Amino acid sequence: MFIENVGEYAGMIWRALEGNNALSQKEIKKIAKMKDKEFYLGLGWLLREDKLNVTEGEDENFYALK
Repeated sequence: MFIENVGEYAGMIWRALEGNNALSQKEIKKIAKMKDKEFYLGLGWLLREDKLNVTEGEDENFYALK
């Protein structure tokens, strides 16, 4: 179910961030049309691969490609 598609979810996040400055989880999910579980699986993949910069905000985190 979700496990087979983790690489696809990571790609969806990557494409949403490509050409953009840092985006919030909400913005990424809206652009990529993702659900929470899909977002977190893809995010984990990209973080593990050291492909993202994460900036902590007061209410939410912002993500950008390295």
